[in-house]
Amino acid sequence: MTVGKDVSGLFTDVLKNMHTDDLEIKKLIYLYLINYAKTQPDLVILAINTFVKDAEDSNPLIRALAIRTMGCLHVQEVLDYLCNPLSKCLKDANPYVRKTAVMCVAKVFDLDANVAEENGLVDAVRAALSDSNTMVVSNAVSSLAEMNEMSPQHNVWRLESQSISKLLTAVNECVEWGQIAILEALADYTPKDEKEAENICERVLPRLQHANGSVVLTTVRLLLRYESFVRRADLLARFSKKMVPPLVTLLSSEPEIQYVALRNINIILQRHPRLLSKEIHVFFCRYNDPIYVKYEKLGILVRICSERNTETLLNELKEYAKEVDVEFVHHAILAISRVGIRYESAAKKAIGTLTELVETKVDHVVQDVMVAVAEILRHYPGKFEAVVPTLCEYIDYMAEPQAKASFIWMLGEYSEQVKNISSILNNHIESFMEEEDASVHLAIINSAVKFFVKQPQKGQTLVLKALKTATEKCANPDVRDRAYIYWRLMSADPNAARAVVLADKLPVEPVSVDLSPALLKELICELGRVSSVLQKPGSTFVYKSMEKAGVPLDSSGMGQDDAGDSEDGAPGASAAADGGAIVGGAGTTTAGEPELLISF
Repeated sequence: MTVGKDVSGLFTDVLKNMHTDDLEIKKLIYLYLINYAKTQPDLVILAINTFVKDAEDSNPLIRALAIRTMGCLHVQEVLDYLCNPLSKCLKDANPYVRKTAVMCVAKVFDLDANVAEENGLVDAVRAALSDSNTMVVSNAVSSLAEMNEMSPQHNVWRLESQSISKLLTAVNECVEWGQIAILEALADYTPKDEKEAENICERVLPRLQHANGSVVLTTVRLLLRYESFVRRADLLARFSKKMVPPLVTLLSSEPEIQYVALRNINIILQRHPRLLSKEIHVFFCRYNDPIYVKYEKLGILVRICSERNTETLLNELKEYAKEVDVEFVHHAILAISRVGIRYESAAKKAIGTLTELVETKVDHVVQDVMVAVAEILRHYPGKFEAVVPTLCEYIDYMAEPQAKASFIWMLGEYSEQVKNISSILNNHIESFMEEEDASVHLAIINSAVKFFVKQPQKGQTLVLKALKTATEKCANPDVRDRAYIYWRLMSADPNAARAVVLADKLPVEPVSVDLSPALLKELICELGRVSSVLQKPGSTFVYKSMEKAGVPLDSSGMGQDDAGDSEDGAPGASAAADGGAIVGGAGTTTAGEPELLISF
């Protein structure tokens, strides 16, 4: 069965062995029944007597196993026989049986919500919130949250202020998954006043020191959400300060946990950009970091750097740009340009660093440097043009279209800085038809026109040659149209052409990598879940049980708690959980875009 073979034909023979006293064999039999119950619903009825008998066994493990298995069968025929044993187990003297029974109620509710309510099972779970055992309390929270998510119209549970104190007491004694369930419930709770919000934040602060990353991130989520309810600046500053050490500690975990932590930190920093500005050294890449961790660290380094540590960061990035991994080098050089663009005081140092890198004469480094320098020059027009003649010495190392287009743009923009610009442009025009990329063609035309407008005597022959080649030989309509426009503009009114070509340009701002405010707000409420790693709302890739049954996906109705909980109270979508397995499949959105679909 576990290797994929169909052994459903042995169903009746397996049923005959249910009366065994061996606990391990009984577990295997129950596992078999769960697996084939839906294909043999009529035969499962034969096992009901044994289930009911085991639910009253003197061994609490057997009682819990029986009630769990009956719930997991998920067969309508079993439902009538399940309610009475389940009601007894909810009042069992053993907390292990009670916590299992509490989770079983959610399965009954999923099968038939009316039966669960009519038999008082939902009320019994609500009463379990006052249980003396914290394990039962945490599972009751998970079960109620899951039922509320299954059927919001039933209004199964809404956390009230009188239950807050009990949950805050229980959270200190629960196992890690229980803590996550309670913290998630508290994070979704709206405090009645500022004093209650401050009290909740104070009580959950010790959870930041927990060893489990998911507990830490869920606590951070709660603190960030409660910021809108706490008005005291000193408390907010203290809460922010308390969040720093645990977030830094997560970076000493396994690479997978590091990646999850970094993705969540990226979201947090968009809310509090200076939260980790003093911890920049923690995010420096190690030689043995996986590449996906290095990429995330580079993004965060640029985000948290300040004017006082830009020099340190640029020196570090320069070392990264000398690595053997081509893609990592590309990201490192891009980070250097972003630092230079972000802080004008660091732009000169960034240009100097890029100039040093181009001297390595490594092809991919030179090409990335060309693009990075062009980005900085576009952001600071009229500054740092002295670097252009230096870059002209490395023209033979460029093969990528983007690098060529960036270099040719610099030639046209700063033609007066380059002594042999005529020969360089002529070489590019000669090889015009050898280039396949339209961006290079457009850059050649633009630079030739700029050179002509600035130096008509020297550039007349070149511009005519470039425009003639583009209009007569190039098959790309965009390139031809650009050439025709320039040609007619210069023929009709040279002064107007000069005014258009040499018009003052606004500084080009870099493309923002920040999330939209609405998406950021939603992801803050989903920290520690899969959605925070994918950086898209859970409603876009999580299916609930009602959608699996055929109800259309309504993203507006899917709240922030789209992830179900495991039987032991473990949130199924907690991203930082150790060893958690999530079952997913490939799907398609209404727009035809492939999506990750996770169903519970």
